[in-house]
This record gives sequence, C-alpha cells and structure tokens, in this order.
Amino acid sequence: MKNIEVVKSSEVEVKPFVLSDFTYHEETRNSEKSISKKALKRLAKKAGLTHTDDQIDFAKKIIAVYLEQR
Repeated sequence: MKNIEVVKSSEVEVKPFVLSDFTYHEETRNSEKSISKKALKRLAKKAGLTHTDDQIDFAKKIIAVYLEQR
C-alpha cells in the first residue's frame, strides 16, 4: 500500500504549463536543414557501407528534399 502525504495548498509549487517543454526534440529535429557530405561519409563508414561519391551526392540531395518537405 502506498503512503499518502497531505499538504497545505501554500506548500505546493504551481508552474504554468509550457508546451515547448514537451516539444523540444521536435523543434530541434525540424530546425536541421541540410547534411554535409562529410557527415554522410562518416555515417556510411560507421555503418560499414561501401559508397561512391555519386551515391553520397544522391543521398545528400534526397535527404535535403525530405527535410524541406517535413
């Protein structure tokens, strides 16, 4: 059984509900507009994927279009 503590209303701290406190991750994800070729190459290397410069160029373009439409 859980213990319940009764407190006076003067002992309770009241803060306004701020929606941005709960949507911080959404805002940061939407604020990113592009990705560099260097970052794509690092990701590919980390994932163990082989790639050419043409593939990196294509990936950069397709990611830019995707981020733009979100």
